[in-house]
Amino acid sequence: MTQKIASLKKLQESGKNIHRLPFSIRILLENVLRNHDGFAITDDHLDTLINWDAAGTDKDIPFKPARVLMQDFTGVPAVVDITSIRAEFVRRGGDGAKINPAIPVDLVIDHSVQVDYFGTDYSYQENVKLEYERNAERYQLLKWAQQGLASLTVVPPGMGICHQVNLEYLAKGVVEREGWAFPDTLVGTDSHTPMVNGIGVLGWGVGGIEAEAAMLGQPVYFTCPQVIGLKLTGEIPAGCTATDMVLSITKILRDTGVVGKFVEVFGDGLDKLTVTDRATISNMSPEFGCTVTYFPIDDQTLDYMERTNRSPEQINLVREYCQENMLWRTGDEEIEYSKVVELDLNALEPTVAGPKRPQDKILVKNLHSSFRTILDKDFQRNYVAFDDRREHAWLNEGGSGTQFVQEATDEHKETLATETTDLRSVKIKLKNGEYRLSDGSIVIAAITSCTNTSNPSVMIGAGLVAKKAVEKGLRTRSWVKTSLAPGSKVVTKYLERSGLSTDLEALRFHTVGYGCTSCIGNSGPLPTHIAEAVDNSEMVVASVLSGNRNFEARVHPQVKMNFLMSPMLVVAYALIGRVDVNLMQDPLSYDPNGNPVYLKDIWPTQEEINQTIKEAMRKEDFKEVYDVIFDGDDTWKRLEAPEGREFIWDDNSTYIREVPFFKDMPTEPSPLTEIEHARVLLYLGDSVTTDHISPAGSFNEESAAGKYLLSKGIEKKDFNSYGSRRGNHEVMMRGTFANVRIRNKITDREGGYSTYFPTKETLTVFDTAMKYQADETPLVVLAGKDYGSGSSRDWAAKGSSLLGIRAVIAESFERIHRSNLVGMGILPIEFPSGESAASLGLTGEEEISITGVSANLRPFKTVKIRAIKASGETIEFDARARLDSDIDVEYFRHGGILQYVLRSYLSS
Repeated sequence: MTQKIASLKKLQESGKNIHRLPFSIRILLENVLRNHDGFAITDDHLDTLINWDAAGTDKDIPFKPARVLMQDFTGVPAVVDITSIRAEFVRRGGDGAKINPAIPVDLVIDHSVQVDYFGTDYSYQENVKLEYERNAERYQLLKWAQQGLASLTVVPPGMGICHQVNLEYLAKGVVEREGWAFPDTLVGTDSHTPMVNGIGVLGWGVGGIEAEAAMLGQPVYFTCPQVIGLKLTGEIPAGCTATDMVLSITKILRDTGVVGKFVEVFGDGLDKLTVTDRATISNMSPEFGCTVTYFPIDDQTLDYMERTNRSPEQINLVREYCQENMLWRTGDEEIEYSKVVELDLNALEPTVAGPKRPQDKILVKNLHSSFRTILDKDFQRNYVAFDDRREHAWLNEGGSGTQFVQEATDEHKETLATETTDLRSVKIKLKNGEYRLSDGSIVIAAITSCTNTSNPSVMIGAGLVAKKAVEKGLRTRSWVKTSLAPGSKVVTKYLERSGLSTDLEALRFHTVGYGCTSCIGNSGPLPTHIAEAVDNSEMVVASVLSGNRNFEARVHPQVKMNFLMSPMLVVAYALIGRVDVNLMQDPLSYDPNGNPVYLKDIWPTQEEINQTIKEAMRKEDFKEVYDVIFDGDDTWKRLEAPEGREFIWDDNSTYIREVPFFKDMPTEPSPLTEIEHARVLLYLGDSVTTDHISPAGSFNEESAAGKYLLSKGIEKKDFNSYGSRRGNHEVMMRGTFANVRIRNKITDREGGYSTYFPTKETLTVFDTAMKYQADETPLVVLAGKDYGSGSSRDWAAKGSSLLGIRAVIAESFERIHRSNLVGMGILPIEFPSGESAASLGLTGEEEISITGVSANLRPFKTVKIRAIKASGETIEFDARARLDSDIDVEYFRHGGILQYVLRSYLSS
């Protein structure tokens, strides 16, 4: 090769056993070898990776990614932070031009489009129009950043989902820069960044805080991981899809326990998996719990690169580099893994997951019985067979959906208030028809998420299911809100060329936008009459979606059951309109002649799918779409935005505000202090996600954030979502812990409430925290297992910091959120192994003091916790501070990673 490389082959020839290392560890080793400077990246780091211990180690390693990927929900606050650092640097006499990304950053606007309009040929245009109206201020900031920040590119709205754009276009496999060739690597501000592992690019999600530090040239530090080998054998059987495969893998790896570990895939099953099949698996790494799910580069990788219009020169570079530097998969490797888990793909069956966790696998044939069990266990309701249901109430005729009218017949004398133990069922009567809505009715059916829309097999498959259903005379049930949100415009091109767009639209699966939509909670409002029926009868309705997350209140706050599945099954379930069915046996519906139509009657063969892909997909489509990816539509081009190096802050903006973290920051960090006489702000259970901590969806006028916006003259209809207002800390700190489903054990009220113990008042979490701040009382959070799982949401840590939370004491932490807490100067602490707040006798009403913080703080230091009850009873125990590395300690000492970076700039 003419380029310089950090040669792994030479290490092997020098007697190092590089051939035994997993491919993912080899890439980390190359990164350390190439970036070795004897200071931030040292000989010890090299030794740790060369002598990688499959059993695990507590040693930390650095990682300097080649680039950073962002979406707009996390990208906007990152740009705000970088711009705020620049503003403070300038105020202190520095040159603002020095505050720029040190490596390439790609920001894709994909998280803001919402499904307000659906089921019509004008849905896309109207949703885009509303998107710009709601987000103009945010988009002006990002358009400024295109020219105001060096090395940052912005993909405008309506172009695609960041991970699919990454897979189809941004990912290079191997990077050539400044005379060097090296593996394409990245970190992303979205937890599903590992999707790109499917094309052989090592990358994972980090908090926005860590990503910003990486942008500014800092290494990302983390504990050297164990690597679990996932051995795949066989091939996906007829009637199953890549989605069935990934949901099965989610269950297996969650049961195995892979949190904080790498997963690497091997076995002869890889030879039968396309890159898009592989990417479907890698996409759900956060749901597995692992950091990455890596697929080494091989012939399948290069075939995909060729079909997606990568240049011959780039493909040859990838082949030559990987074969030269021990990064090419042959299938004959003898790699040592920490543990091997196997899956025989031949054993797969049609699968869904839910109703509120991706790992809760349910076979399609068992969903009807699982629904009955869940209805009884979680909602204390007796199941009533579909044909035996009676209507508890009618909606007012005329379609206004404004009130219920009880029937006057003797058999329906009961009121909804007394009907508490049976399945709820309501008849809705409109001008254009009537129907019955019950517990288990599907009110949202969404073909969404790059998990699946990047895979032509399941997208073409969904179109063929629709085609066959239309031919049988079937239609989507009228109460189902349908949507199709492709992850790139390439999808639209092959669906249109195949004629399948027409069939999908016949079932009301019109394109609503090119973004994440329902997968991240941007489902938009339910039709008014359905929303009122659900609320007034406390109905347990469902969504079906081809997404990767289904946590409580994530898809839609009124939808309590959410099931993940393939796009093909989404179409099928929309036809029947409820989940309490056995889709493998029960008819979907009846044709116009009264004949039953079953799933098998409309399910395409894999040969049909493959032939349609061959006829409909063209390499030229990728060129046409991605040649103009940064240009945007006419609305983007007309959007007025500031120009120049310095961004001008608008004090009246409710979207974009300079953050308070750096203003008047002392040049040197203040000495660490113990945490004394703290109060518990929240006492939480297991599996509290970042959606619970920092929700992304809509909020009402009674919430703390809603009241703030009303005070600024913003009407409720213009509130938008928490996610869209992440550039304004005033909104976000009020939204912290404001999820409507969060359960705080120190108050009886569900939602974002807490107790102010000095007066025993029940207040919003925000108002409670402000009262404690006025008292100068530090705050702590008590939690169970897997605290902070879910999206890599930096505001879950930023908001906690602004509320005055000094420490979180949990049974265990999700990897990214633990790092984010440290990055905001909050101390993560783990209960002793096998212990919990409950087992130690804590109720959350105690005063908490934590000692061992102020002196000799080091990684994994044991701290002492003392809890004093109102009665004077004292509970004392030791716990482990989850500062996992020396750099963690430094970040914590500085009050956060960005404060550390800014002080580094100021001192240099």
